[in-house]
Amino acid sequence: MSTQLPVTVADGTFNCYVEYPSTPGPHPVVIVIQEIFGVNEGMRSIVRNYALKGYIAVAPDLFWRAEPGVQLSEADFEKGMSLYKSFDIDKGVQDIAATIAAVRTLEGGNGKVGVTGYCLGGLLTYLAAARTDGDAFAAYYGGGTDNFLAEAANITKPVLYHLAGADAYIPPPAQEAIRAALEAKPDTEVYVYPGRDHAFARPNGSSHHAADTTLANSRTDAFFLKHLF
Repeated sequence: MSTQLPVTVADGTFNCYVEYPSTPGPHPVVIVIQEIFGVNEGMRSIVRNYALKGYIAVAPDLFWRAEPGVQLSEADFEKGMSLYKSFDIDKGVQDIAATIAAVRTLEGGNGKVGVTGYCLGGLLTYLAAARTDGDAFAAYYGGGTDNFLAEAANITKPVLYHLAGADAYIPPPAQEAIRAALEAKPDTEVYVYPGRDHAFARPNGSSHHAADTTLANSRTDAFFLKHLF
């Protein structure tokens, strides 16, 4: 069952796309954080899959200040980049924190909240691990994460991080820095997928790799099962 969840912050209200499991609760919540293309069909399909796995799955519309409800495809890359360049990362993380607070009170929830995200959402997932009170965080190839590695010191909850070995946006030195910052922390897992490019787990994307997407998602499933149920 899909619905919309409004979340109010200091400067306005944004909507979240929500899918509920068909089975009786209580269920943990997984918040799915968008790429630069908004809460599009690809993100919605990920949300639906989490609901099928027994989670209340929620995707907040983080571009709401610029263009509420925007849904783009890879063909709209330039527009997506324009929205990304004007995006306030700090406010985005604050929106995620507000979403966490809102979903903890949802009927049928078990009180646990995980966060996962892709590309821009991967960076925001990492920052949410450092700045919010979520319970577990699974990031997929967050571009720019290496610019915020000092914040790893603030992470106290479990983190899973997926890196694409041949990522055009996260070069090897950045990947090594991310691994070094995270692997020394308890309850942290870092995986590298050799030969894969950025966005290899994007549903139906041009860089999609089915086998490694399945592998990465199986690791995320095991991670959330361990920490959210």
